[in-house]
Amino acid sequence: MIQKRRNLLLALSGLLAAPPLVFSKQLVSTPSQSAGPFYPVQLPLDNDNDLTVVEGSEQQAKGEITDLTGKIVDINGKPLSDMRIEIWQCDYNGRYRHPYENGSKPIDPGFQGHGFTHTNAEGNYRFRTIKPVAYPGRTPHIHIAVFPEGERPFVTQLHVKDEVANQNDFLFTHIPAERRHLVLADFTKSEGSTAVYKATFDIVLNREHGTPLDV
Repeated sequence: MIQKRRNLLLALSGLLAAPPLVFSKQLVSTPSQSAGPFYPVQLPLDNDNDLTVVEGSEQQAKGEITDLTGKIVDINGKPLSDMRIEIWQCDYNGRYRHPYENGSKPIDPGFQGHGFTHTNAEGNYRFRTIKPVAYPGRTPHIHIAVFPEGERPFVTQLHVKDEVANQNDFLFTHIPAERRHLVLADFTKSEGSTAVYKATFDIVLNREHGTPLDV
């Protein structure tokens, strides 16, 4: 009996000395989407994170100016710093900056069309652009590409929350219904700023154990 009690005490002391178990819930990765046919063949000379002003143009981009911010993290919530992120979208007239794009409306000379930046130490990024508008056959959207070093680019699209046209968009509805909220951004009025709207779009990359990214 005494020996059994000693064994029990030893077992309990071992449990108390052991490090606590950590149960972590991984984040759901952002769905990938097509880059589409209009990724720029040649990047603009004025290529920064402000798409609303083009060097040499006297006019600001047409459309509703938007401050777009977000954070890039891995599935464990770890911020990914110094990560290159690009966005591209059509201008207020529905025109992309691409030689194969042949819309009938004039190109807005005040809109850059493409921009890039890098995340800071906390994984945050920021762009100044316009609220996306509908393109023939597509709901309003912004293309996004993230470039992890040594890996394939991760490509997705940002869609406008509560946009009626989303429900008839073939690319948006291709995403499983339970994951569509992961590619939606809420555009809200921006107060105390020169921007009309502000929106936040966080990106979760599946990089655990160096897993290749889906494109």
